[in-house]
Amino acid sequence: MTRVLIADDDHLMRAGLIELLTADPGIEIAGQAATGREAVEKARLLAPEVVLMDVRMPDLDGIAATRRLSQTAPEVKILILTTFEQDDYIFGALRAGASGFLLKRARPEDLIAAVHAVAAGDSLLSPSVTRRVITRLAQQPAPDLAGQAKLEALTPRERETLELLARGLSNREIAAVLVVEESTIRTHVKRILMKLGLRDRVQAVIFAYESGINRPRRSEDRPRPE
Repeated sequence: MTRVLIADDDHLMRAGLIELLTADPGIEIAGQAATGREAVEKARLLAPEVVLMDVRMPDLDGIAATRRLSQTAPEVKILILTTFEQDDYIFGALRAGASGFLLKRARPEDLIAAVHAVAAGDSLLSPSVTRRVITRLAQQPAPDLAGQAKLEALTPRERETLELLARGLSNREIAAVLVVEESTIRTHVKRILMKLGLRDRVQAVIFAYESGINRPRRSEDRPRPE
């Protein structure tokens, strides 16, 4: 069972999410919160696997609440669920330690799948959010030198894995490219996160682009169709 805490200041939204998620036999509602501060307190008390976190909430907003939970209860996975697709919200949430960012207009089955994915330790971004992340990172003027120094701790194969991970490939797809077992890639990813001090795959993607290991290709660099 995946235990979920729902944090949203809209009572009707919380009720709708509870009804939706409890339709899945693998999900149990651990509790609910109407403010960011209440979300932090209840997450510490109830120890859910996943917190569905709204961004705009009174007392303490969802990004600040995510940051506090990431520091005090890092085992709790946080999935941001919001109406607002703004860059400040996206990057603020991801840097604060969120494992995923999903829009409230997502299909019900996508939300349920996202909860299970985040609980399993994967990271998740909606396609539109992924495009914004890549576009924003492509605009960075120069690689982060501190990040480049950290890359020296990686083996050549771990660096290859990080490059492919940053392109959005799954463990299975990375394994196919490198012609190894998927379990080997899972081990590489765990070591990459440990060596770089990162929480999950989302932060690994951001790190890869910020450090310059995998800069997005400009349109003029892409092969032209014949």
